[in-house]
Parts: sequence; C-alpha cells; structure tokens
Amino acid sequence: MTLFSTLGSSVEKMGEVGVFTGRVLRASIKRPFEWQEIVQQIHEVGVRSLPLIAASGVALGVVMSFHTRSSMVRFGAESMIPAVLAIAIFREIGPLVAGLLLAGRVGAGIGAQIAGMRVTEQIDALEALAIDSFKYLVVTRVLACIIALPVLTTVIDFAGLIGGFLSENAISDTSFRYFFNRAFASLDWTDYIQPTLKTTAFGLIIGSISSYLGYTATQGATGVGRASTGSVVYSSLVLILTNILLVKFTEFWFPQ
Repeated sequence: MTLFSTLGSSVEKMGEVGVFTGRVLRASIKRPFEWQEIVQQIHEVGVRSLPLIAASGVALGVVMSFHTRSSMVRFGAESMIPAVLAIAIFREIGPLVAGLLLAGRVGAGIGAQIAGMRVTEQIDALEALAIDSFKYLVVTRVLACIIALPVLTTVIDFAGLIGGFLSENAISDTSFRYFFNRAFASLDWTDYIQPTLKTTAFGLIIGSISSYLGYTATQGATGVGRASTGSVVYSSLVLILTNILLVKFTEFWFPQ
C-alpha cells in the first residue's frame, strides 16, 4: 500500500508540475512583460554562470582529449582526435553538461530564493501591492533559463575545443589552425543547431521545476532547504530523461 501511495503521490506531483509549466508558458506571452526583471535574471542566470561554464568546458576538453588520444593511438588515427572531440562535445556532451551545471548552480538558487520569499510572506506582500507575483518571480526566471542556456551551451562547446587544443598542443605540438580546421571540417550546422536548440527545453525544465518547488514551499526553513535540494535533484533527473527522449526524437526525424 505504501508503494502505491508513493507512486500515486509522484504522479500527482508530476501533474502539478505539468500544470504549473503550462501556466508559465501562457503567462509568458501575455502583457505586461517584466522586461527589466527578465534582463536582471538573465544576468543572474547567464552572465554569473559564465566563469563556471567556461572553466568546466576547458577541463572537459582536456580530459576528453586524454581519453580519446589513448584510444586513437592504438589504431593509428591520431589525426581524427580533433574531429572526434568536436562531434562528441557539440552533439551531446556540451549541451548535457551545461544543463546539469546550470541545474546545480541556478536551480538551487531559484528554489531557495522563491521558497524563502514564500515562507516569509514576501510573496503575499507583493500580491497586496497588486503585483502579479507569478509573472514577476516565476515567469522571468523561467524565461531567463530558456534564453541563457543555449548561449552557455555555445560557450561550453568552444571552451571544450580550446581545452582539447591545449592538451593536444602540449602533447604533440599541434598547431591552432590545424586543430580547428580538422575539428570543424567534420561538423555540419545540424551538429550545432539541433543540440543547442534542445537546451531551451532544458532551461524550461530547470526554471519550471525549481520555481514550482519554491513557489509551493511550506514548513519554514525546512521547506526552503527541501526546495533548494529538490530543485537540483529533480531538475537533473528530468533533464537527463528528457535528453534521452530528445536524442531519439532527433534521430528519428533527422537521420544522419
């Protein structure tokens, strides 16, 4: 009975998050638009995440270069290392890692911030001032995640290539021009556009789940901690599952 009640509760929560996300999408196309707050949240979500994303991308490129080289050397295919790195980073690893990093850095912040405002009745105060708290707090943050994540994905993609180049240059004295010519020779626009566009769905997931957990928080400080932790855990889990579905969908509709 406990198992069924747990499953029922999980399904109910999924439905509530789905309804909440639909409400966000409807509210995002209705006037008035909180342009100033949207810009502020893009700065918080995107600009403040750039150092983390760039550093992670470089480290990712270096590590992937080490592992790729050890495999390629066995088959005498060292010249394919730039191409393999570019395809792996641009098509799959870059978008997924960027999404998970944003879920960890931004998701927890959104959940904790909105939950803190809920339990301290600041949201009620906004409503008393005739301010639509949902549009001001939730919609702006979700839109910021949707807009910022594709840009951050582009940053981590190129940072990963730079990390790969630095590793190859240190080991085999590969020139900058040769490395990037080989890397981009095997890439097509679809290898960049399709994976980058799917990160808008990742941004919607991160923003919606984190905002939902914060907006519906209860139980004071305990609820704030629960919203912060749950934002990271559930956003990351749903993001990974969604990525699997999007990869299969892309392969079905856009076969290479």
